[in-house]
Amino acid sequence: MLAKRIIPCLDVRDGKVVKGVNFKGIREVGDPVVCAAAYDRQGADEIVFYDITASHEGRGVILDVVRETAKQVFVPLTVGGGIKTVDDIRETLRAGADKVSVNSQAVQDPQLIRDGADIFGSQCICVGIDAKKTKAGNWTVFINGGRIDMELDLLDWVKQVEQLGAGEICLNSIDTDGVKGGFDLPMLKAVVDAVRIPVIASGGAGKLGDFAEAFEQTDCSAALAASLFHFHELTVQEVKADCRRKGIIVR
Repeated sequence: MLAKRIIPCLDVRDGKVVKGVNFKGIREVGDPVVCAAAYDRQGADEIVFYDITASHEGRGVILDVVRETAKQVFVPLTVGGGIKTVDDIRETLRAGADKVSVNSQAVQDPQLIRDGADIFGSQCICVGIDAKKTKAGNWTVFINGGRIDMELDLLDWVKQVEQLGAGEICLNSIDTDGVKGGFDLPMLKAVVDAVRIPVIASGGAGKLGDFAEAFEQTDCSAALAASLFHFHELTVQEVKADCRRKGIIVR
């Protein structure tokens, strides 16, 4: 069995780390480079940066922040937000990212996934997905930071993402994002069961046991959180220790 990963996520807006609830009510947390370095020291397995307004504002990637972070962080760094072209992928990797996360642009131009995987390798391409449950009981994909419902069935999309060559999926539940009520286990399990590539659980971690529960209830490969770590409610070490106590292999 592959060891499970614990991943802090840094949502960046205007050069600062921020956090909201259901993508709203944004609060400022701090400097992204300082936060990333702190998580590196805590034993994070990876760090994810999302420029949460880049796609909505039509901007490019926050390469200056990526460069500064890469100098101080020695775990894999994934960067998303504003990545629209193969050149954007190239420049982000060149700035020090190990992987890119494509979300809105991937939905609008799925060929970007295939081109990125063909040129840089599947291991460099993570597809971020923001999804929400519908009244019909399935899940639909949103883009532009949860602003636009693409009326695209989540399970159809994850299967297509895998076929296009993505190496990983980061699945974020808009319904549970920032609410701290636990990960969206039904959605997470449905996606994990639909694909063979690794899936990162995102959105909803609120207490120590939520991480182990995601690993016990689904075959997700990693669990990602923001608020719990940013506001010092938990450390990466505490989460890993709880998982180990429950027999879950972590890095």
